[in-house]
Amino acid sequence: MKRIIKKVAVLGSGIMGSRIACHFANIGIQVLLLDIVPKEPNEKEAAKGLTLESKVVRNRIVNDALQTALKSNPSPIYKKEFANRIATGNFDDDMKKIAECDWVIEVVVENLNIKKSVYEKVEQYRKAGTLITSNTSGIPIHLLEEGRSEDFKKNFCGTHFFNPPRYLRLLEIIPAPATDPSIVEYLTEFGQKFLGKTTVICKDTPAFIANRVGVFGIMDIAHIVKKLDLTVEEVDKLTGPVIGHAKSATFRTSDVVGLDTMVHVANGVYDNCPNDEVRDLFKLPDYVAKMYENKWLGDKTGQGFYKKTKDANGKTQILALDLNTFEYQPSQKVKFATLEATKTISDLKPRFKVLVAGKDKAADFYRLSFAGLFAYVSNRIPEIADELYKIDDAIETGFGWELGPFKTWDAIGVKEGLEILQKEGKTAAPWVEEMLAAGNTTFYKSEDGKSQYYDIPTKSYKVIPGTEDLISLDNLRATNTIYSNPGLSIIDIGDGILNVEFHSKMNTIGGDILMGIQKAIDIAEKSYRGVVISNNGANFSAGANVAMIFMMAIEQDYDELDMTINLFQQTTMRIRYSSIPVVVAPHNLTLGGGCEICLHADKVVAHAEAYIGLVEFGVGLIPGGGGTKEFALRAGDHHKDGDIDLNIFRDRFLTIGQAKVSTSAYEAFELGYLRPGIDEVVVSRERLLTEAKAACLRLADEGYVKPTPRTDIRVLGNQALGVVYIGANSMKSGNYISEHDQKISEKLGFAMAGGDISQPTLVSEQYLLDLERKAFLELTAEKKSLERIQSILNGGKILRN
Repeated sequence: MKRIIKKVAVLGSGIMGSRIACHFANIGIQVLLLDIVPKEPNEKEAAKGLTLESKVVRNRIVNDALQTALKSNPSPIYKKEFANRIATGNFDDDMKKIAECDWVIEVVVENLNIKKSVYEKVEQYRKAGTLITSNTSGIPIHLLEEGRSEDFKKNFCGTHFFNPPRYLRLLEIIPAPATDPSIVEYLTEFGQKFLGKTTVICKDTPAFIANRVGVFGIMDIAHIVKKLDLTVEEVDKLTGPVIGHAKSATFRTSDVVGLDTMVHVANGVYDNCPNDEVRDLFKLPDYVAKMYENKWLGDKTGQGFYKKTKDANGKTQILALDLNTFEYQPSQKVKFATLEATKTISDLKPRFKVLVAGKDKAADFYRLSFAGLFAYVSNRIPEIADELYKIDDAIETGFGWELGPFKTWDAIGVKEGLEILQKEGKTAAPWVEEMLAAGNTTFYKSEDGKSQYYDIPTKSYKVIPGTEDLISLDNLRATNTIYSNPGLSIIDIGDGILNVEFHSKMNTIGGDILMGIQKAIDIAEKSYRGVVISNNGANFSAGANVAMIFMMAIEQDYDELDMTINLFQQTTMRIRYSSIPVVVAPHNLTLGGGCEICLHADKVVAHAEAYIGLVEFGVGLIPGGGGTKEFALRAGDHHKDGDIDLNIFRDRFLTIGQAKVSTSAYEAFELGYLRPGIDEVVVSRERLLTEAKAACLRLADEGYVKPTPRTDIRVLGNQALGVVYIGANSMKSGNYISEHDQKISEKLGFAMAGGDISQPTLVSEQYLLDLERKAFLELTAEKKSLERIQSILNGGKILRN
């Protein structure tokens, strides 16, 4: 049976239901979102004379929930208009509409009887063969299918999304006893390709995989805190970015998610896993129990492990809970010698060996917590999963760890990790020692460019399912790198395509990257078919190396600075006018110079979570790597002879002048960073490079021809300058912008308008690049621009001087 998902019904519009509905709308699917009918009109409705028969009243719960979701930050929707794909209704009046749906997702309250009553209604209306899944996180899936029809059971399973569904990539799929295997296969592929998820097939065990292991990790740390007498701030410093976890680390994450959520899962594991060898760890430590009793649940109650207050001067102050006195104290900065030793190690994997080798309390913490974690995950196979990679996938994408438990163990060394574990009095599963005894020293390895994992039953390595057709730079870097410098590597990714990978700090763009891009294009023009610019960093690029620009400007080395900006411009123009196709695949932050590289590509294949923007105005500059020129060019292409559209010019000018950054790749089209009909969006992060390579090959196969440099760009001259100067002057007069903002605005306007020209004129790209570079250099000589750059470098804060 061929399935096509065109319409989805989401039953339950709470925090999860409304956001799941939004994510399906994100990928273009029509959604029917339903919830219960209120018991009676509220005061406002009654005052208007509305009754329980009024549609507004009957749909109030679902409509209010959806609006709350759409107003939340971060947004669950890629683009506001996508919300139009969601229709709302209620269980009593609209359940019959699920007959039009291809997939019904139940997301009602975690109560077995309530869920079963909903299924009774679903059975009345769903058409045979329709997918029906539950988003439960705590109720066994086999209990949910009891009493249902054969067709229901065959098409039913658990699909556990993680909150927020747009941003957390994990989708756990839990088959029930009667689930048709083809359903599991279909949902696995659909989740990966269309929802952009890492789909993990789980066994029907309490808390499934991610919450079982993730909450163990939290509870283990909660007990270690007292054992080592650590503070809340120390734990969060030790369990944050330094080990590749979220900045919110352990206790801040608990405050955001809610202590009650953690307690609920911990209690569930304790009650339902009597044979867990460390079951007692899921008992709440005294201080957690006391916080729960006090309803100090975190952000939802105004205080948890942290509390936000204002001091006598009205300045916001963050207080941390003292776990001994149970009083809040000003949050303290944390320093450990072991952490200091890792500051120069940018790569996460080698950092772990340093962390467990230290002599201070921090190293004691790492040895103890990793020992517990490694022992626990080894003993969960085959209880919760048969394959170790599933545990890593679930933790990485559900809890935001850069490396899952087994990958972390690999980084330390399996043998070394086992020794630490044993010294701490922990016991690993027998299969780990058997693996080492057989000469297999890692849980993962790469062979022929494919990711492989150690398969315990066969005692051999197998390719990770679902990755067969994916391109992994990690697997190719060691064998296929044909050139590298401190900021960049050029990697042969097969079929005549080269990949340019940035690996500078925050992927900032300096001379080594610019020259490396040109070198990649030179090599490709001689011996290859195309170039992709893509990387595995947390962000595609934070932009140009502002520190380098600052140093040159402070030393007043303007000739060198002019050469550097010219090199940037010529590199972006080399991307535009090479004889082979160049495709750029941005993800996450793609700012300043990173955006300018995208603007000049033959095609951009952007991850949906690409936050693209020209943000130079914030540091007192204008885009100098071709971005100003490109926006003038794109505005000019809207100005036909005799049909001048100043609104287009104004929109493009304000996008740069207000340093607008897209909140998704879809919004980047509206802002002019991406081009409709040329650039495209990929929802799956894992597939981004694979899709970008495919796009590059298509361009080559279609007979790519080197473009001709533009000499026909229509600029408006004084007609546009008048709009800029009047607007900037009125904004300054109203105290909306500073005098320096006005100066930057006028220089930006001058470059975009084509200079002091009396009437609309056709100019070349090089003419506009020269104007852009001149304005950029003039601004670097301004004291107030340098103060803005210094503020960003020193504290990351935008200065409005």
